[in-house]
Amino acid sequence: FSAADIVYSKIPPKEAKLLNVQPQSSKQAKAFVDAFLKRSLPRLRDEDIQNRLKRQAVVLEHYLKKRTNSKRKNRYLKSQNRLKGQEVSLQHTFTKHKKKRKNKCLSAKERREMKIFDLKPDQHRYDLFLPLNGLWKQYIRSLCNGLKPDVQPYLIQTKLLKADLHGAIVTVVKSKCPSYVGTTGIILQELKHVFKIITMENKLKVIPKMNSVFSVEIDRFVSYIYGSKFQLRAGERSARKFKVKGSIDL
Repeated sequence: FSAADIVYSKIPPKEAKLLNVQPQSSKQAKAFVDAFLKRSLPRLRDEDIQNRLKRQAVVLEHYLKKRTNSKRKNRYLKSQNRLKGQEVSLQHTFTKHKKKRKNKCLSAKERREMKIFDLKPDQHRYDLFLPLNGLWKQYIRSLCNGLKPDVQPYLIQTKLLKADLHGAIVTVVKSKCPSYVGTTGIILQELKHVFKIITMENKLKVIPKMNSVFSVEIDRFVSYIYGSKFQLRAGERSARKFKVKGSIDL
């Protein structure tokens, strides 16, 4: 026998009489314990008290079923199918966006192949673009606050540096190529490295900006453009900060 069995074993009747102790199974002892617990624990019901006396407890056990290999296999296949579905959906959305982007605008190569910005020979007429020059003058006057005589010249020059020059009448003042000097015309197209100009003789000329100086005149204000420092697209030039220099080489 263990020590716990000896301590919690029933007292024999002879020892109980000698010690004047009632045995555990007596009715008087049971009635006393019930009455004591009711007084001490008034909120508990009789059934709960009896359960406590009997020391009955409900043990909750969580039983885990062992997963078979087939279930694991099915779960793995499902996860693989999901991943494949995501890849397909991602590819589908990427191609969709690509198509949308392609339909939205043409690339530079496609524009060159389609010759969108090329003028037809019958459109090489100076008088055809004089209204464009009139619109450009209105644009510059509004940009420079009317081009009043008291306006300081450097303010107009800073405005012209970032202005759109399509429609402006320019003259080649200096150039390393003598044949370009004296050419005057309306700017039809400004590219990064060249100006496309229509002259009064109805000739379309392509003048490189490099090693050339251009003059622009409007309402008796004359500004000079040094092409070597002006090799930018019109959209890039509007956001560019130009530094003031004392002298500029051709």
